[in-house]
Amino acid sequence: MKLRHAIFSLFLLTLFLSGCGEGEETHRALSVDREAAASSRAAAADKQAYVEPPKLEIPFHKEKLDNGLTVIVHEDHKAPVVALNIWYKVGSKDEVAGKTGFAHLFEHLMFNGTENYPGEYFEPFQRSGATNMNGTTNNDRTNYFETVPKGALDMAMWMESDRMGHFSGAITQDVLDEQRGVVKNEKRQGENAPYGRAMETIAAGTFPPYHPYSWTPIGSMADLDQASLADVKKWFADYYQPANAILVIAGDITVEDAMAMARKYFGDIPSSAVQPRVKNWELPAQVNKREVMFDQVPQTRIYKVWNVPAIGSEEEDALDLMTSLLANRKNSLLYRRLVREEKVATSVSAFYYGRQLAGQVMVIVDVKPGQPLEKVEALLDKELRQFAKHGVSAEELRRVKQSEFASLVKGLEKIGGSGGKSDILARSEFYYGDPGALINGLDHYAKVSALDVQEVASRWLTPNSYTLIIKPKGKYSVTGADVDRSKLPAVDKNVELELPKQQAFTLNNGLRVVLAERHDTPVVFMNLQFHSGAAADGKKPGLASVAARMLSEGAGDYDSLQFSSREEELGASIGAGSGLDYNNITFSALKTELQPSLELFADVITQPRFPEEDLARVKSNWIDNIAQEKAQPQGLALRALPPLLFGKDHPYGSPLTGSGTVASIESITRDDLVKFHDTWVRPDNATLTIVGDVTKEEIQSLLNKTLANWKAPKEKPDVVKIPPVERPKSAKVYLLDRPGAQQSFIMAGLVMPPWKPEGAEAYDAMETVIAGKFTSRVNMNLREDKHWSYGASAISLDTEGQRPYILFAPVQTDKTAPAMQEILKEYRDFLGSKPVKEKELADYRDDEVLKQSARFQTKGQLLSSISWQVEKGLPPEYIAEYPQRIAALTKDEVESAARAFLAPDQFTWVIVGDLDKIQKDVEALDIGPVTVLPSNK
Repeated sequence: MKLRHAIFSLFLLTLFLSGCGEGEETHRALSVDREAAASSRAAAADKQAYVEPPKLEIPFHKEKLDNGLTVIVHEDHKAPVVALNIWYKVGSKDEVAGKTGFAHLFEHLMFNGTENYPGEYFEPFQRSGATNMNGTTNNDRTNYFETVPKGALDMAMWMESDRMGHFSGAITQDVLDEQRGVVKNEKRQGENAPYGRAMETIAAGTFPPYHPYSWTPIGSMADLDQASLADVKKWFADYYQPANAILVIAGDITVEDAMAMARKYFGDIPSSAVQPRVKNWELPAQVNKREVMFDQVPQTRIYKVWNVPAIGSEEEDALDLMTSLLANRKNSLLYRRLVREEKVATSVSAFYYGRQLAGQVMVIVDVKPGQPLEKVEALLDKELRQFAKHGVSAEELRRVKQSEFASLVKGLEKIGGSGGKSDILARSEFYYGDPGALINGLDHYAKVSALDVQEVASRWLTPNSYTLIIKPKGKYSVTGADVDRSKLPAVDKNVELELPKQQAFTLNNGLRVVLAERHDTPVVFMNLQFHSGAAADGKKPGLASVAARMLSEGAGDYDSLQFSSREEELGASIGAGSGLDYNNITFSALKTELQPSLELFADVITQPRFPEEDLARVKSNWIDNIAQEKAQPQGLALRALPPLLFGKDHPYGSPLTGSGTVASIESITRDDLVKFHDTWVRPDNATLTIVGDVTKEEIQSLLNKTLANWKAPKEKPDVVKIPPVERPKSAKVYLLDRPGAQQSFIMAGLVMPPWKPEGAEAYDAMETVIAGKFTSRVNMNLREDKHWSYGASAISLDTEGQRPYILFAPVQTDKTAPAMQEILKEYRDFLGSKPVKEKELADYRDDEVLKQSARFQTKGQLLSSISWQVEKGLPPEYIAEYPQRIAALTKDEVESAARAFLAPDQFTWVIVGDLDKIQKDVEALDIGPVTVLPSNK
């Protein structure tokens, strides 16, 4: 909005002042004359392009209420109407990837009544003569506006303030689902229209991922589906508050009366901490990209897009005028050349899309049917280059300005609605922080010169641009009609697994090895698994995990960075992990580099460095990660549940995350790591599983050589004893407080017997049908039927001793107790009147059998299965015969498993949520004693 400095005369003056040689007085005088003449012509041209701006005023009063609401009042007594216009400083740019479409979805929700006026928001306005009533959302803001007769102003102020201050309670799941459906249909309708996917494609193509403008306000279908009631309520709390809004009252009302009404209706609405506004963002690099789409459109359309400065930049007015000069008028350059003279296009448009963080210039051309696309594009590019080089006449620029001023003046006849005075005041305050900015900036707009326009054209209309071509879908013919569409073809349910033969042998040092040869690709995978895991942590929870982590911090002659470089040099990968009962070291290497890679592997096994300085760094980061766990409801629950199920001194009583506690991590020393490694990493306490492009003879020889120095100590390896525990006689409920939580995280645990092969398939089927997959009963109830949760599931952890069975269900806060009731109902029904159905079991059998076909595609998949089989002490044929065992599974077997293992009335519940909102309802369920746990678990 500021006056640009003309640089043309300065440029000429600089040339003159650059100096002349001795004896050139005459030439110097001529130069001065020429410079003066050129400056005079430039000034004349600027004067010719200048248009006296209209004498416009929109007097206003601006005041901020104590709660932060900005109120702007404009008096206009020509008609007995008053316009309200509220701008909330939130748009799609304030969303995050994965939760797009919230701003627009919320705009829809805001028309569904309030806590004090349930029902359709439009209803009282439609009975009161309201006009120009609507709401809109763009990248930067959301606004709502209406014009009402003066006598309806109290009603309008009551309604607008009610939805600002008393709306959260009116957002129900039914309303959310209804409006989500409306928005999704709006999106479908838009995409179904010709060229309907263009803007979404352009946004993604011209802005980098995660830029706030890389998605459109309507968002994605997937993100809309994921919008929970808790998410929506949080959006309202964060953004729909007085301190984040602008209220304009314009029309037949005095400033005094308007401010009194604003204080009366809006003054008691509190503001919390306003979310920080994204105000600045580096202008994205100019994209040089071309995309082609096909759609059901009548003709090909060309979009050319350039990223340019945002609203408020010095170039804003010149960019806007440039697009008017290029297109949108019959005598504009591109319309004249492409449509009228060359007749290769049917329409041309261009506009400057100014926004807070960045602007864009778009040129759109509809190619005339029958005209070659290449010809039209070449002509378009040529005209744009000529425009950037030669600019436009001052006379034409003057005409454009005059036309724009005329449109503005006509628009100001309205006090409300889009483009009316209330809209201009709100827009000026929002984008420039001054209600008078747009009117005050007319003088700057009037002074934009032809040179200014040419300069922005030269700077921004570069050959590097984003081009989107949307072409009509091709017409194709079909052949034949011999496919029976009356029913689905049958699926062949016979699956026979042909797995490589397993070869077992023992190395010279006593290490047991199991090999499965697979020679399809020249790579070898290994898994060295040894008893220990979190169960061996003793009094230092997290020790096994830290020990595994530290194995990648250098070994043998290599420090951490050197070790990583050596891995990269060989194309090898060596890692370590920790579970409840086992730690493991994984390995993969190219066949051509197998021996040196195995030497590096041997260094990790026999010579880990455990450097002090790296341990200090790892521990520090580890403690930070524990803090992250505690900040997440699921992390809190996973930390709290194990000691409640097994007891705090039980080997399985540490946090299920394996991260330990802050105190235990702080206490771990290098000596602890050395002792842990010496105690557990020994050949007589381990098994090495191998899958890959190597024979038994090759690998046995290499391993005996590289692991020759790895010996078992004379003392027998320690044995971690896993004592059995009793289930509680009845349910127990434990609560963890997270004030302000928008969701409750429900976790229910049950101790199961250790795994055994007899009845394993029936157990898995029982677990899957009730809560183990998307279509399980619990998930379908809470997610699909009730819409209370994004997803609920249950798993049994694979342990040597008794297994923890854990159900997870994050739910909206106000449905915490009802969700617990529904979970119990599903389990009780499963054990009682509604046992597993034949169709549920048939679907499970088919799914399990058929997916075995893809279970062993990779060496890594095969290695994982064989490692598990070896761990359980099962014969090699156990895996191959799995499809047959599943196919033979009966309903009676699954029902028997459910009766034997499930006991919902013995669940140990851990609920993480806002106790002020959920505790009384949970206690009222009376399913067991309720205990509030300290939140520093």
